[in-house]
Amino acid sequence: MSSPCWTGAWPDIRPTTEADLPAVTAIYQQAVREGTATFELEPPDLSEMTRRYRALIDGGYPYFVAMLDGRVAGYAYAGAYRPRPAYRFTVENSIYLDPSFHRRGVGSMLLERLIAECEARGFRQMIAVIGDSANAGSIGVHTRCGFKMIGTHPSVGLKFGRWLDTVMMQRDLGEGASTVPGK
Repeated sequence: MSSPCWTGAWPDIRPTTEADLPAVTAIYQQAVREGTATFELEPPDLSEMTRRYRALIDGGYPYFVAMLDGRVAGYAYAGAYRPRPAYRFTVENSIYLDPSFHRRGVGSMLLERLIAECEARGFRQMIAVIGDSANAGSIGVHTRCGFKMIGTHPSVGLKFGRWLDTVMMQRDLGEGASTVPGK
Protein backbone atom coordinates (compact mmCIF):
# COMPACT_ATOMS: atom_id res chain seq x y z
CA MET A 1 0.00 0.00 0.00
CA SER A 2 1.34 3.42 -0.81
CA SER A 3 0.39 6.83 0.43
CA PRO A 4 1.21 10.06 -1.39
CA CYS A 5 1.89 11.75 1.96
CA TRP A 6 4.29 9.23 3.41
CA THR A 7 8.00 9.92 3.81
CA GLY A 8 10.42 7.64 5.57
CA ALA A 9 10.13 4.00 6.63
CA TRP A 10 6.79 2.31 5.99
CA PRO A 11 4.71 1.52 9.05
CA ASP A 12 3.49 -2.01 9.64
CA ILE A 13 -0.29 -1.83 9.87
CA ARG A 14 -1.68 -4.88 11.60
CA PRO A 15 -4.62 -5.97 13.75
CA THR A 16 -4.44 -4.63 17.28
CA THR A 17 -3.74 -7.02 20.13
CA GLU A 18 -4.32 -6.52 23.83
CA ALA A 19 -0.57 -6.03 24.20
CA ASP A 20 -0.94 -2.82 22.15
CA LEU A 21 -3.61 -1.35 24.41
CA PRO A 22 -1.30 0.49 26.86
CA ALA A 23 0.12 2.48 23.92
CA VAL A 24 -3.36 2.96 22.40
CA THR A 25 -4.60 4.18 25.78
CA ALA A 26 -1.72 6.66 26.11
CA ILE A 27 -2.41 8.07 22.63
CA TYR A 28 -6.11 8.46 23.35
CA GLN A 29 -5.55 9.93 26.83
CA GLN A 30 -3.38 12.66 25.31
CA ALA A 31 -6.06 13.34 22.66
CA VAL A 32 -8.67 13.70 25.40
CA ARG A 33 -6.49 15.94 27.60
CA GLU A 34 -5.09 18.18 24.87
CA GLY A 35 -7.19 17.95 21.73
CA THR A 36 -10.63 18.56 20.30
CA ALA A 37 -10.86 15.52 18.00
CA THR A 38 -12.76 13.78 20.78
CA PHE A 39 -15.37 15.41 22.96
CA GLU A 40 -14.61 13.05 25.83
CA LEU A 41 -13.55 15.12 28.85
CA GLU A 42 -11.98 12.54 31.20
CA PRO A 43 -9.33 10.21 29.76
CA PRO A 44 -10.38 6.56 30.13
CA ASP A 45 -7.97 4.19 31.82
CA LEU A 46 -6.53 0.97 30.42
CA SER A 47 -9.33 -1.21 31.79
CA GLU A 48 -11.98 0.95 30.06
CA MET A 49 -10.02 1.02 26.80
CA THR A 50 -9.68 -2.78 27.03
CA ARG A 51 -13.45 -3.10 27.54
CA ARG A 52 -14.10 -0.90 24.49
CA TYR A 53 -11.58 -2.85 22.39
CA ARG A 54 -13.14 -6.20 23.31
CA ALA A 55 -16.64 -4.92 22.54
CA LEU A 56 -15.54 -3.88 19.05
CA ILE A 57 -13.65 -7.10 18.33
CA ASP A 58 -16.49 -9.25 19.72
CA GLY A 59 -18.90 -7.25 17.54
CA GLY A 60 -16.97 -8.16 14.39
CA TYR A 61 -15.39 -4.75 13.77
CA PRO A 62 -11.79 -4.15 12.62
CA TYR A 63 -9.17 -2.47 14.82
CA PHE A 64 -5.64 -1.73 13.57
CA VAL A 65 -2.39 -0.25 14.84
CA ALA A 66 0.41 1.30 12.80
CA MET A 67 3.81 0.20 14.10
CA LEU A 68 6.86 2.31 13.33
CA ASP A 69 10.28 2.23 14.93
CA GLY A 70 9.06 -0.48 17.29
CA ARG A 71 6.18 1.53 18.74
CA VAL A 72 2.52 2.22 18.11
CA ALA A 73 2.38 5.33 15.90
CA GLY A 74 -1.41 5.35 15.78
CA TYR A 75 -4.55 3.27 15.64
CA ALA A 76 -7.84 3.11 13.80
CA TYR A 77 -11.04 1.16 14.22
CA ALA A 78 -14.58 0.97 12.96
CA GLY A 79 -17.64 0.47 15.11
CA ALA A 80 -21.38 0.60 14.86
CA TYR A 81 -22.68 3.92 13.58
CA ARG A 82 -25.94 3.48 15.52
CA PRO A 83 -27.29 0.52 17.53
CA ARG A 84 -30.56 -0.08 15.64
CA PRO A 85 -30.48 -3.03 13.19
CA ALA A 86 -31.27 -0.92 10.11
CA TYR A 87 -27.80 0.64 10.50
CA ARG A 88 -25.99 -2.74 10.47
CA PHE A 89 -24.21 -2.04 7.16
CA THR A 90 -22.91 1.38 8.27
CA VAL A 91 -19.81 1.92 10.39
CA GLU A 92 -18.22 4.94 12.01
CA ASN A 93 -14.44 5.23 11.94
CA SER A 94 -11.99 6.56 14.50
CA ILE A 95 -8.31 7.35 13.98
CA TYR A 96 -5.83 8.63 16.56
CA LEU A 97 -2.11 9.20 16.18
CA ASP A 98 0.83 9.75 18.47
CA PRO A 99 1.49 13.48 17.88
CA SER A 100 5.08 12.79 16.80
CA PHE A 101 3.64 10.99 13.74
CA HIS A 102 1.21 13.70 12.62
CA ARG A 103 1.47 14.93 9.02
CA ARG A 104 3.52 11.95 7.87
CA GLY A 105 0.78 9.92 6.15
CA VAL A 106 0.17 7.41 8.95
CA GLY A 107 -3.47 8.46 9.34
CA SER A 108 -4.14 8.04 5.62
CA MET A 109 -2.54 4.61 5.60
CA LEU A 110 -4.55 3.50 8.62
CA LEU A 111 -7.78 4.77 7.07
CA GLU A 112 -7.03 3.09 3.72
CA ARG A 113 -6.50 -0.24 5.51
CA LEU A 114 -9.63 0.24 7.61
CA ILE A 115 -11.74 0.99 4.52
CA ALA A 116 -10.46 -2.13 2.74
CA GLU A 117 -11.20 -4.32 5.76
CA CYS A 118 -14.69 -2.89 6.24
CA GLU A 119 -15.44 -3.55 2.57
CA ALA A 120 -14.19 -7.13 2.95
CA ARG A 121 -16.55 -7.57 5.92
CA GLY A 122 -19.54 -6.44 3.88
CA PHE A 123 -20.12 -2.97 5.30
CA ARG A 124 -21.58 -0.48 2.78
CA GLN A 125 -21.15 3.01 4.28
CA MET A 126 -18.53 4.64 6.48
CA ILE A 127 -19.25 7.76 8.51
CA ALA A 128 -16.63 10.08 9.97
CA VAL A 129 -17.75 12.26 12.86
CA ILE A 130 -14.88 14.73 13.16
CA GLY A 131 -14.59 16.75 16.33
CA ASP A 132 -13.92 20.45 15.73
CA SER A 133 -14.48 21.96 12.30
CA ALA A 134 -10.99 23.47 12.59
CA ASN A 135 -9.50 19.94 12.47
CA ALA A 136 -8.10 20.43 8.96
CA GLY A 137 -5.79 17.40 9.22
CA SER A 138 -8.59 14.92 9.79
CA ILE A 139 -10.86 16.55 7.23
CA GLY A 140 -8.02 16.40 4.70
CA VAL A 141 -7.24 12.73 5.39
CA HIS A 142 -10.88 11.79 4.96
CA THR A 143 -11.21 13.86 1.77
CA ARG A 144 -8.12 12.18 0.26
CA CYS A 145 -9.65 8.80 1.10
CA GLY A 146 -12.86 9.54 -0.81
CA PHE A 147 -15.15 10.93 1.88
CA LYS A 148 -17.63 13.65 1.02
CA MET A 149 -18.78 16.42 3.33
CA ILE A 150 -22.36 15.79 4.43
CA GLY A 151 -22.76 18.49 7.04
CA THR A 152 -21.64 20.34 10.12
CA HIS A 153 -23.34 20.40 13.49
CA PRO A 154 -22.41 23.84 14.83
CA SER A 155 -21.57 24.38 18.48
CA VAL A 156 -22.68 20.96 19.76
CA GLY A 157 -19.75 20.34 22.15
CA LEU A 158 -18.23 22.42 24.91
CA LYS A 159 -14.59 21.68 25.68
CA PHE A 160 -11.74 23.87 26.94
CA GLY A 161 -14.23 26.66 27.54
CA ARG A 162 -15.34 26.99 23.94
CA TRP A 163 -18.08 25.67 21.72
CA LEU A 164 -17.02 23.16 19.08
CA ASP A 165 -18.62 21.87 15.90
CA THR A 166 -18.69 18.33 14.57
CA VAL A 167 -18.13 17.69 10.90
CA MET A 168 -19.90 14.77 9.24
CA MET A 169 -18.30 13.03 6.26
CA GLN A 170 -19.32 9.85 4.46
CA ARG A 171 -18.12 7.44 1.79
CA ASP A 172 -19.47 4.36 0.10
CA LEU A 173 -17.84 1.03 0.85
CA GLY A 174 -17.83 -1.56 -1.90
CA GLU A 175 -21.12 -1.35 -3.82
CA GLY A 176 -22.43 1.24 -1.38
CA ALA A 177 -26.16 1.81 -1.82
CA SER A 178 -26.20 0.67 -5.47
CA THR A 179 -27.41 -2.79 -4.40
CA VAL A 180 -29.10 -4.30 -1.38
CA PRO A 181 -26.92 -6.78 0.49
CA GLY A 182 -28.12 -10.33 1.21
CA LYS A 183 -28.90 -10.67 4.92
